[in-house]
Amino acid sequence: MRRGTTGVRGASGAQQNWRGWREATHDALYGPAGFYRASEGPAGHFRTSVHASPQFAGAVARLLCRVDEALGRPASLDFVDMAAGRGELVAGVLAALPAGVAARTRAYAVEVAGRPEGLDHRIEWLAEPPGGGVTGLLFANEWLDNVPVDVAEVDSAGVARRVLVRDDGDERLGEPVDGAEAEWLARWWPLPGEEGLRAEIGLPRDAAWVSAVSALDAGLAVAADYAHTVGARPPFGTLTGFREGRETAPVPDGSCDITAHVALDACAAAHAARCAPECTPPGALLRLQRDALRALGVTGARPPLALASTDPAAYVRALAGASEAAELLAPGGLGDFVWLLQPVGPLDAAALLVDVPDHEEE
Repeated sequence: MRRGTTGVRGASGAQQNWRGWREATHDALYGPAGFYRASEGPAGHFRTSVHASPQFAGAVARLLCRVDEALGRPASLDFVDMAAGRGELVAGVLAALPAGVAARTRAYAVEVAGRPEGLDHRIEWLAEPPGGGVTGLLFANEWLDNVPVDVAEVDSAGVARRVLVRDDGDERLGEPVDGAEAEWLARWWPLPGEEGLRAEIGLPRDAAWVSAVSALDAGLAVAADYAHTVGARPPFGTLTGFREGRETAPVPDGSCDITAHVALDACAAAHAARCAPECTPPGALLRLQRDALRALGVTGARPPLALASTDPAAYVRALAGASEAAELLAPGGLGDFVWLLQPVGPLDAAALLVDVPDHEEE
């Protein structure tokens, strides 16, 4: 941890005050000059599954079709793309849908940045998720990892304290964590009394997920993200930054993305707790991305060599597609992302992903 003293003045002479990582990150990412309001968008700094291959959007389109079937083909089917970036996923999903399904689909892109030029006119651009009445699929690809959270660190006396940060990235320890945040840590990220151990307090992400899922009257909500479960939390947390394709120190000055892995098990439980006892939703599922995508038709299989002699152009295209699929499925990379599938209404999430082994929850 880089230490400093309260009230140090930066090069500009402005007072730099200490504050929690949640507040600092929110301003750095979503403030008037925040990272996510920049014109180049996230694709200019890091590569997501959406950018890796159009096969990802195709798989999500197939999932939407399965949800449509499970819901009995409603007259109006909704697709909500959370943290839509520049609309790449929602546009790709619309393009991949069968014509009949596309004609019934209302598409929403939820993003703090302004609507990009040239986006498909069928896509409604929103700053917040729809307030309700959604029937279909809500998909949040790498959204929750950018919902700002506070960080806790154990001090020399074994007490978990809030980590404070300045805009230049210097840190110091603040007050002890208490109240609802302390309760969250005790349940979801217990910190032994060893000095230096850290945790990201995921309570805001739980609330954000519950709020997003509440838009659904019936259907499926999916969060795809870097994730961990309660038995295998990283001992020093995961807070980091990304700038121009490289991982970097998380500095909350608007110059880089600031992200941390997600406690998706806590998010799933938060939605279930909100529903009880008025409703008894089917169980949420956690699936590794490579398993979910395979169940949705992304195989990564190489084309037969004989195709190279009968149709060389088709062989080259198929080979490129296999390479893209391999990136989406790769262990140690995008394939290790975890999908949280949270059904709403009479929907069995497991039936939507056939022959997929359970993601082992620690």
